[in-house]
Amino acid sequence: MKLYDFEMAPNPRRVRIFMAEKGIDCDRVQVDLRAREQLEDDYLKINPLGTVPCLELDDGTRLVESVAICRYLEETHPEPNLMGATPVEKAEIEAWQRHCEFNGFAPVGEAYRNSQPFFDGHALAGTFGQFERIPELVERCQARVAFFFDRLDERLGETGYVAGDRFTIADITAACALDFAMATKVYAEGSADLANLNRWHGAVSARPSFRANPVKPRD
Repeated sequence: MKLYDFEMAPNPRRVRIFMAEKGIDCDRVQVDLRAREQLEDDYLKINPLGTVPCLELDDGTRLVESVAICRYLEETHPEPNLMGATPVEKAEIEAWQRHCEFNGFAPVGEAYRNSQPFFDGHALAGTFGQFERIPELVERCQARVAFFFDRLDERLGETGYVAGDRFTIADITAACALDFAMATKVYAEGSADLANLNRWHGAVSARPSFRANPVKPRD
């Protein structure tokens, strides 16, 4: 297998952490998003969406979208289980994963992209990006992010992990959202007053999979 990656981006990091949890290794190819290599013809022949990550299988099949890649890896490497063992647990984990993605991960990315002049004329990812930034959107996204982490703190006062009593893909998405939000100053105040979030984030960040895939500094 080969993973088309960019170490500073949060979505490939999610896949790398998922793979590390399962003990999966593969070749990695860096696609420099800062140089917009993802929009060059050579990469668009690999992934016409112009996004990372992209997982190329040994037979040449290419899979895109972080959670879809993780689903494939879960099916081919079922242990340790990260996406649910029973029908009910699978549904519950998927619900929390989607909640973390749509209400945490996505607004962090929107706040960042709409605040940076680098994204002028290219406010969305990949080949869907031919839109102008909306700076006025940043404040609302930041408020959404703060609300999300407040609610997540409440949830983590009831459970050990996001989706229940064990570590799952929902924790990977939520932790990567928090790390990216703080690294980009979208969530500048951090989680100082959120004891449950702090406890959980400390435990998750101490896992070998996270230590092997730290947040990369942004220019």
